[in-house]
Amino acid sequence: MWRERAARCGEAIAEQFCVLRGYRIVDRNAREGRGELDLVVVDRETVVFVEVKFRSARDPVGPLAAVSEKKREDMARAAARWLSSRRLFGKPVRFDVIGITWGAEGTELHVEHVPNAFPGGRRQFY
Repeated sequence: MWRERAARCGEAIAEQFCVLRGYRIVDRNAREGRGELDLVVVDRETVVFVEVKFRSARDPVGPLAAVSEKKREDMARAAARWLSSRRLFGKPVRFDVIGITWGAEGTELHVEHVPNAFPGGRRQFY
């Protein structure tokens, strides 16, 4: 239960971060097949699939390192299904990661945004 609440909190922080960057939120927690897309945003003309990782500073693996190769593959498949169901093939696409670390004292947050965090966008979707 704590992890679910923490994940929702992390996603809310990431969503506000995206809004402040000028991105338009178009979908949240989109289930596509076996995969889930935490956030789908639009940055100008680019559809951006955002993976959000929220971790405590005490976790041995940081939020950005927690995006495994399998998670990347699942995201790419889910993104392809999402694009297909909305007939958006041909749009520029990228995959971002937003890592949020909750400080050891629980009083501070560190947000790290990695645009174009891994390949898989345009080649797979055209």
